[in-house]
Amino acid sequence: MNERILVVEDDPSILRGLQLNLGMEGYLVRSAMDGETGLMMARSERPDLLLVDLMLPRLGGLELIRELRKSDPDVPILILSAKGQETDKVAGLAFGADDYVVKPFSLPELLARIGAALRRPRARGETGVGRQVRRFGRAEVDLVARRLLVDGAPVELTQKEFDLLAFFVTHPGRAFRREELVRAVWGSSYEGTARTVDNFVARLRAHIGDDAEEPRHLETVRGVGYRFTPGG
Repeated sequence: MNERILVVEDDPSILRGLQLNLGMEGYLVRSAMDGETGLMMARSERPDLLLVDLMLPRLGGLELIRELRKSDPDVPILILSAKGQETDKVAGLAFGADDYVVKPFSLPELLARIGAALRRPRARGETGVGRQVRRFGRAEVDLVARRLLVDGAPVELTQKEFDLLAFFVTHPGRAFRREELVRAVWGSSYEGTARTVDNFVARLRAHIGDDAEEPRHLETVRGVGYRFTPGG
């Protein structure tokens, strides 16, 4: 079956070019020209991959990604943006994007990145539905049901505790600064401090049975922030 790509882009000329070229490559292309419509379509149609511009009307690209990741942590998302600063790329990846392509981009490069993203293993499976479960240590996290089990018993989490845990388990092995975690989980408009992350990580360690002195899963990276490691 041909892969389905949702393009969320408000520049008509870029959108037409992507629709034409992706269609010629055999992809089934759907499109939206604002963030709210793009998020609605992503949730209802469950495409195989999203191409998302950052500067969108009604709902920005980063907010679209952050909201979509709450219900679908596995669909590949590529950002297309004229903003090419390192801080922009870091923010995009922290919010849950898989890759970041700077405009103007070459079509062969974009097609290569799309192909690579589609080849990566996905937890939601070939049907695009079903449970999305991550297991590590004594814990099992169901990302769809928003449920944490430890030693088979349910553990109650607040909404933000689960959001932070879900972000960690869907980005294993990468160190994130506290500021990146705040933007990804609490949003760019959050007025609290990065110290909030420390408090939440401490609570999550207690919930999952991670040793506070020598954590195996929610590790402290000195001078940076935190990293989630499934093994150990």
